[in-house]
Amino acid sequence: MAKKILIIGAGFLQAFVIRKAKELGYDTYAVDADPSAVGFAYADHHATINIVDEEACLAYARQENINGVLTAATDYGVLTAAYIAQEMHLPGLKYEVAKLIKNKYRVRKCLYEHRVDDTEQAYEVGSDTDLEALCQQITFPVMVKPCDGSGSRGASRVDTKDAFASACRFAMASSLTKCATVETFIVGKEYGAESLVVNGEVHVLGIMRKWMTEPPYYAELGHAIPTDLPHEVEQRAKQCVQQAIEALGINFGSVNMDLLITAEGKIYIIDIGARMGGNMIGPCIIPYGTGVDYVANMIRNAVGDKVDLTPIAHGAVATRLLAFDTGVVKQLPDFKALEQKYGVEIYHHLEVGQAVNEYHTNLDGCGYIVAKADTVDTAIEHAEQVLDIVRNSVFKTTF
Repeated sequence: MAKKILIIGAGFLQAFVIRKAKELGYDTYAVDADPSAVGFAYADHHATINIVDEEACLAYARQENINGVLTAATDYGVLTAAYIAQEMHLPGLKYEVAKLIKNKYRVRKCLYEHRVDDTEQAYEVGSDTDLEALCQQITFPVMVKPCDGSGSRGASRVDTKDAFASACRFAMASSLTKCATVETFIVGKEYGAESLVVNGEVHVLGIMRKWMTEPPYYAELGHAIPTDLPHEVEQRAKQCVQQAIEALGINFGSVNMDLLITAEGKIYIIDIGARMGGNMIGPCIIPYGTGVDYVANMIRNAVGDKVDLTPIAHGAVATRLLAFDTGVVKQLPDFKALEQKYGVEIYHHLEVGQAVNEYHTNLDGCGYIVAKADTVDTAIEHAEQVLDIVRNSVFKTTF
């Protein structure tokens, strides 16, 4: 009989994992709080359960006698997946490590103590923190962000003492634990790193170039492989990633990291998620850019099957998010024609009459453009050309 795998979360990005698991011949189960979650259409079995409800998800997993569990592209399912794996003695991230990873301040403290990167200052803020006193200790500018959560929600740059308290309250309001972390604001370019831990061995699959929104919001706009980094700096970045995973005790599964790298080559790890990254990293960016079928191997790893990280065909890849200003979709372009003309893939959830939000976090995105080419410059050019066409075709009206 086919092995049973439970995917925690069934949204747009988790649907790619569910579909891949089905292609591989596994019996797929999915849970999500949204009864109309898009991934439910692809799963063999599903249940409407909040993915942060560990006990309810465990009860469902036991009821179905699953053989493996994972979450992807969301931090909110990490604890639940680890808890199920622990309680059912399945392959998985240690629950105590999962709790550590969820707390950005504890992560930063661990990395600082192990001298993994070049971090200079980090503080934790809670409801009982004396913000006025802390403000006097800090060297500005700083980055303030929730201690937990996904994407860039609640994150902001603070340049002055006057704005510090409000930024902390903004970050705490976006945190499940109502805590925030304060770190030195680094002037540098942002990069992503994706890794898979198999049998305790760390495999850094790739370093990705990133594009971000302007302050005060810090949300991803796209990725590319290969990067624009000198070879020596990229190799040191991979070493930092591996050392961070080992220092944190991450024993299993996918690890997504965000890095800031300065012009002088200093490397700062600014965020870590113990799950596959979002924004098409798993289904497109890593496999197209490195030749490794990341999602397939992540799934095999979760059920204890053999993993094969041997690269096959690979090249250059670039992505752009479908990000807009606030408005209403008036019409849609011919997406199929654009795909054929520019050799791109377009994934979207746009409809005529749909209201869209100004892009501040990844949740405001409306889809993705994925471009493959012989060179990264060509891939970037094609992705940006198509994005411009889509933006000019949508014809939104401001509220």
